[in-house]
Amino acid sequence: MALFVHVLACLFGMGSWVAINGMWVELPLVVSEAPEGWYLPSYLSILIQLANFGPLFVTLMHKFQPGKLNELVVIYTIIIIGILACLFLTFFWKVTTIVAGASRSTALLILMFFLSIVDCTSSVTFLPFMMRLKTPYLTTYFIGEGLSGLAPGLVALGQGIGMLQCVNRSLSANNESSINENEAFKTEAHYLPANFSAEVFFLFLSGMMIVCLVAFILLNHLPKARREHSNEMDPRQPKTIVKQNREKNSQTQDEKPMISSNVGPRKKLHSSFGTGKYSWTQVIFIFVILAWVNALTNAVLPSVQSYSCLPYGNTAYHLSASLSALANPLACFIAMFLPNRSLLLMGGLVLTGTGIACYVMAMAVLSPCPLLLNSHPGVLLIVLSWVLFVGTLSYVKVMIGIILRDEGHSALVWCGATVQLGSMLGALTMFPLVNVYGMFQSGDPCNTVCSADL
Repeated sequence: MALFVHVLACLFGMGSWVAINGMWVELPLVVSEAPEGWYLPSYLSILIQLANFGPLFVTLMHKFQPGKLNELVVIYTIIIIGILACLFLTFFWKVTTIVAGASRSTALLILMFFLSIVDCTSSVTFLPFMMRLKTPYLTTYFIGEGLSGLAPGLVALGQGIGMLQCVNRSLSANNESSINENEAFKTEAHYLPANFSAEVFFLFLSGMMIVCLVAFILLNHLPKARREHSNEMDPRQPKTIVKQNREKNSQTQDEKPMISSNVGPRKKLHSSFGTGKYSWTQVIFIFVILAWVNALTNAVLPSVQSYSCLPYGNTAYHLSASLSALANPLACFIAMFLPNRSLLLMGGLVLTGTGIACYVMAMAVLSPCPLLLNSHPGVLLIVLSWVLFVGTLSYVKVMIGIILRDEGHSALVWCGATVQLGSMLGALTMFPLVNVYGMFQSGDPCNTVCSADL
């Protein structure tokens, strides 16, 4: 039965970010039909940041009106909105209207905004809900959250998104194609048609959200699943019952006889955060690390993935994207059997992941002529860097989640809010660098020419 509940927790976690992750991988096909063209990814980035008012509202309600916001109702609402938005995308994503004298994908942009609200708000609702279940299920939830990026990526791979072939096109120097000696050849990238339409892909996203809803219903109402709920304080309990339980536990502890007179006084709380186990310095360290890790993994590095990989070829790009997406749930799976709460290990892993991120960023800055271009070691190094970067920092996320889960429901709310804050700051930092100042140059996967191959 525990295995079944683990599956439900995983499916529930998959619904957290599957919609927006799906939109990102489907963009290469969508931009060919949208009047915004390749400006559409920039619009999606802006919409995601605007949608952060959802988690901001939930966090403020928990802070200033504790107990007034029904967490279950919020989760049901956003999942249903996600299902409807994906369904409407299936039928209306091509609908355009004239705005300010130009054709705009109004239906697509509005529905993407609603999907952004759903996924952003899930960070401060889905994660705190897992407080109701026993601790091991939180790790399973993180596995599902990692699969929310892998699953749509694999479907898009089967769809043929981004697949291309390099075709030689002849160029005649004197415009006479009959003279072969004066002809030159240029290799061009031709993208292959998709194996199935975007409408089918959006139906798949709808199905994933429906699966998330079913898993959530079963986690709440299936009797065998409810047996796996934690015996710790349930935020649904009235405050009077919680107070009575605390007084009862305190009285029981006071009645226990002293085993030895050498037992010292109870350890003083380090801070007023959560259980008080950690000092304020440690609490700040944990949340700064959480914001930094999510800024790197959710915004900074993904915005330059194509710049860092495409110069090495289309195969290197697809391997980096696919294997790094697989590294996320794999790291969470490892954390299920090797959990760790060591802040020292956390700091070491973050330094390692940040160092790898610096190498990836350096290759993106050097694009279209990065180090070890046109060599197998170069391809191997960039693919391995992406896998280790995502895997290392994904493990750190699980470590922090386990730590904050022990600190209580409120700690997980702040965990979700910090995730969104870090992602937002990363996106706001990278958007002008990529889209305004043009610090990065794209590499041609078929025809990269540099003055010297390093």
